[in-house]
Amino acid sequence: MEDFYKNLGLDLDKKVSVNAGPDFLINKAVALGHGTLAKNGSLVVKTGAHTGRAAKDKYVVYSDSTKDSIWWDNNLNKMTAENFAKLKNKAIEYLNEQDELFISENSVGAHHIHNVGVRVITPRPSAALFANYLFRKMEREFGANDFTILHVPQLKIDPASFDVKNETVIATCFTTKTTIVAGSLYNGEIKKSMFCVLNYILPDKGVLPMHAGANEMGNGDVSVFFGLSGTGKTTLSTDEGTLLIGDDEHGLSDEGVFNFEGGCYAKTFELSQEAEPGIWDASNKFGAILENVVMDNEGVLDFDDKSLSENGRSSYPLDFIDGIKESSTGKVPKNIFFLTADAFGVLPPVSKLSKEQAMYYFVLGYTAKLAGTEIGVVEPQMTFSPCFGAPFMLRAPKVYADLLGNYIEKYDIQVWLINTGWTGGAYGVGHRFPIKVTRQIIRAIQKDGLIDVPTSTDPIFGLEIPQAIEGIEQKILWPRECWNEKDEYDEKAKNLANSFSETMIKYNLKTQSGAAVETLARI
Repeated sequence: MEDFYKNLGLDLDKKVSVNAGPDFLINKAVALGHGTLAKNGSLVVKTGAHTGRAAKDKYVVYSDSTKDSIWWDNNLNKMTAENFAKLKNKAIEYLNEQDELFISENSVGAHHIHNVGVRVITPRPSAALFANYLFRKMEREFGANDFTILHVPQLKIDPASFDVKNETVIATCFTTKTTIVAGSLYNGEIKKSMFCVLNYILPDKGVLPMHAGANEMGNGDVSVFFGLSGTGKTTLSTDEGTLLIGDDEHGLSDEGVFNFEGGCYAKTFELSQEAEPGIWDASNKFGAILENVVMDNEGVLDFDDKSLSENGRSSYPLDFIDGIKESSTGKVPKNIFFLTADAFGVLPPVSKLSKEQAMYYFVLGYTAKLAGTEIGVVEPQMTFSPCFGAPFMLRAPKVYADLLGNYIEKYDIQVWLINTGWTGGAYGVGHRFPIKVTRQIIRAIQKDGLIDVPTSTDPIFGLEIPQAIEGIEQKILWPRECWNEKDEYDEKAKNLANSFSETMIKYNLKTQSGAAVETLARI
């Protein structure tokens, strides 16, 4: 193992801590001034200017193997092998200038075949701890196909020297199996870099990578929750009475669902013990890492204060949560939920989708991009994120949609569209669906409570809406009935439906997703 780091060019004569435990890394972070312990024991860190992902600063090395397989139109920048090599040398030079380094060696993927090893090399002990939480314990010895992340968040580069746009760069080379994270202290860049890697390599193996949470009922039935950050993946997959498989990233193979990660990365804005007891308890104990959460001079946290960021985050290992599935695996899902935060307030809280509709909405990936999840987003914005995770998808939507459609048909999976966004009006007028309402709907579906419930067809979107759900006021199921101005609802709904069609054409997604989606796009 030592030979690998020497060949990489690291100076091993300096102090290097490899696979250090959480107590050591937390104490180091405090001693170095990188973080502060809250009264409850959690490690509170600030990430400076970058409190979300630098979505426009992602690069992939352009090569014979990537030139035709990468979805370059997906806001991905090309980098030459020469510039990547220069940047890599710069990163290693920077690491060698630091007084101390921290190395974490882990795996991504709870699968005996489809896992990828990852080494994270960083001068930040909190980042090493984060990697230990969000990645998994090593499944095997490292090999030639495993990855290395050079984490140099405070490295200052001259953009012109590397033909990049900014001082912040997240670049991946699939030839050298290396990712460089430069210019951002936001820990999410570490985990999402490896998610992108798996999104690229797994489809060739017939595995569907999913930006989704997953849990398991007592009878073994599995549910999967697709959605962008802030739409409810973590909250809804971490539910009382279920076993948590994982909250954010999974793969689906013929053997079933498997978690990519070893921990959770939950949003903390407005976190409450009543609404999210599992996440609350995990975030309020020694060992948890809290990013950009406001704390007073007495060490008391304020999860309702968004002055640092609305994208405050808590990271912790899965064993901080009661009721986890220890194997981080489960059967092929019985139900798949597409979570969308509709900022226009016109989509129903639940709709039952056919296979064709499922592929359509999967490719469309409509939601509102919530405040703080990316730099510059200060209020919900309508966005179309193919596969409910476009920022992390390196291949064209067709690749993932075809895999999803095959699994739906092969295993008779039922797909549901769940609006966790607004009702009674658009953002600024209406209000978000209460989490308890969404939970009740999800639980009813998981307990087969909607199997025999008749549905009615929404006249604008063609969605099948259950006519009744026990414990839910019927009016809530039909968003038009929740608006004071019905004509205004009709206008907003028709505009959104037109946006769906226009987006499918704009991104040429009709033809990418097969005949079934083409038919739907003409409705």
